[in-house]
Amino acid sequence: MHLAIFGATGATGTSLTEQALAAGHEVTAIVRDPARLLIPAHERLRVVTADVMDPASIAPALDGADAVISAIGPHGTGPTTVIRDSARSIIQAMDKTGLRRFVQVSGSIVADEGESPYLRYLVKPAARRTFLRHVCADMRGGEEEIRQSGLDWTILRPPALTSKAATGSYRTAIDASLPHGFSVSRADLAACILGLLDDPKAAGRHVGIAN
Repeated sequence: MHLAIFGATGATGTSLTEQALAAGHEVTAIVRDPARLLIPAHERLRVVTADVMDPASIAPALDGADAVISAIGPHGTGPTTVIRDSARSIIQAMDKTGLRRFVQVSGSIVADEGESPYLRYLVKPAARRTFLRHVCADMRGGEEEIRQSGLDWTILRPPALTSKAATGSYRTAIDASLPHGFSVSRADLAACILGLLDDPKAAGRHVGIAN
């Protein structure tokens, strides 16, 4: 497949791009600052400099792609609209190009389905009221934009992300979080995303993932 990846300069996006290339995919990495891309030159990697918040700027980069993946997320826990704004812009660009498949990385903080009572009624509500209130609001806003887009979307909802090596034994759940799902490695998240790209059962669903 030919994948257009946003957020390729981040830790999750780096793992995703590396794994996509290793699996034989063609990748277009749309980045604002190419100097921050940590992936060596590759014959199947095209790097495009563009502002994700400008649909007219990013639309040409989507030409020929089969799917779009966004691993864009906020830096820190302060006020942010980066997920919502980038999702809206990407959707507009996809509408212009006729591209249908969109995968977005969100977070498990946005929903409680499948959680243990401890997380559902104590930990998550406290986090949403305090240090994760801005991040949660942004994730929820981005998800709403995507659900209303009419695209063939899949939203990944990982818990805390780690830099551990891929295990290949991650768990997933459709439209629910996972019991005792406290963390997942970025490498396993990337592998899961690539595995869901051409799975019709994943379209229009939220996917919980955890190690």
